[in-house]
Amino acid sequence: MREIPCGNCGVDDGTVVAAHRNEGKGMGIKVSDALVAPLCITCHFELDQGKQMTREERRDFWNRAFINGVQHLIETNKLVTK
Repeated sequence: MREIPCGNCGVDDGTVVAAHRNEGKGMGIKVSDALVAPLCITCHFELDQGKQMTREERRDFWNRAFINGVQHLIETNKLVTK
């Protein structure tokens, strides 16, 4: 994921990592590795440890980043659809 920009702020500084979806997991339940959004270190911290967003705002934040990441991958031919 380090080769693509942050799905939230757009920064492309080499700190972008895969941020797993925090919804649908629990004790003994792992979220699929297919459900990751590209987030830079700053946005990933805000999503996981920040105090400024409600649960619903965090979900919207992650969903937007996920969609932006998939769009970038498709538009740059890094994700081929059939």
